[in-house]
Amino acid sequence: MGRESLDEFLNRARAQVDAALDRYLPRPPSSPAIVCEAMRYSVFAGGKRFRPMLTLAASDAVDRKAFESALPAACAIELIHTYSLIHDDLPAMDDDTLRRGRPTLHVVYGDGIAILAGDGLHAEAFALLARDPATDDPVVVARKLRLVQLVGDAAGPSGMVGGQAIDLQAAGQVPSHPLTLDAGSLRAMHARKTGALIRASAMCGATIAGADTAVIGALDRYAEEVGLAFQIVDDILDVEGDAASIGKTAGKDAAGAKPTYPALFGLDRSHAMAEECLARARQTLADAKLTDGHLAAIAEWVVRRKS
Repeated sequence: MGRESLDEFLNRARAQVDAALDRYLPRPPSSPAIVCEAMRYSVFAGGKRFRPMLTLAASDAVDRKAFESALPAACAIELIHTYSLIHDDLPAMDDDTLRRGRPTLHVVYGDGIAILAGDGLHAEAFALLARDPATDDPVVVARKLRLVQLVGDAAGPSGMVGGQAIDLQAAGQVPSHPLTLDAGSLRAMHARKTGALIRASAMCGATIAGADTAVIGALDRYAEEVGLAFQIVDDILDVEGDAASIGKTAGKDAAGAKPTYPALFGLDRSHAMAEECLARARQTLADAKLTDGHLAAIAEWVVRRKS
């Protein structure tokens, strides 16, 4: 039997991720209803589920039987991603009022509950990584421990937190520590803020599926290119897109004088840079003999997407 098409794989994977997230997220009375509602408001706001899809596609590329084992990690990464969006949208951060086509969480529930919902998702992600899949197999336990490290590194000061701090400095929101970004430092910022979790997504899928060090390294390099392309396209869409299609406030970066790829390189060069990332990602997969799967098609989707 042949492999599914990319659309078939993504539709199946999204449905299973959504069902699993519904199971994993707490409900009253274990947690206060207001926190549960706020967490679910953002988790089920209709995101693309790109990062968990990447986790599942990476596991599938290594071992087609590893899907179920990779599902908890995929969900944990989506919880981390959603927490970061909640906090990024806060008035003290990006101060955005629209996310995934709906009012941002702090607009609906207030800043305090939004902060707590983000904190709750962050904690639930690590609890999930430690808990599932439940097993006493020392090999799987060791892999799970590695996942905790990968996600922690990606979410922490060397990853997303550090990237957001640099973003705040560059946007003039830390007057005591101003920072001007050139092309190299812009890429370094986004490698932390956006790229770190995307790289962890791929490496987690490969790790839980039992990939060796060489394959994990190849998928890390592939995901680094995909992460850079994802950010470049995000910046392009902020210029070329509209709020209805991209699901968030269009033109926000330019209005806030934020450093972006189109601002530094122009739209034409930014489009070309995204295509170059795609070419390098494809070559990395070919060199590692990881072409029998959906990873190349996912990289192309990242570059071609309109939202």
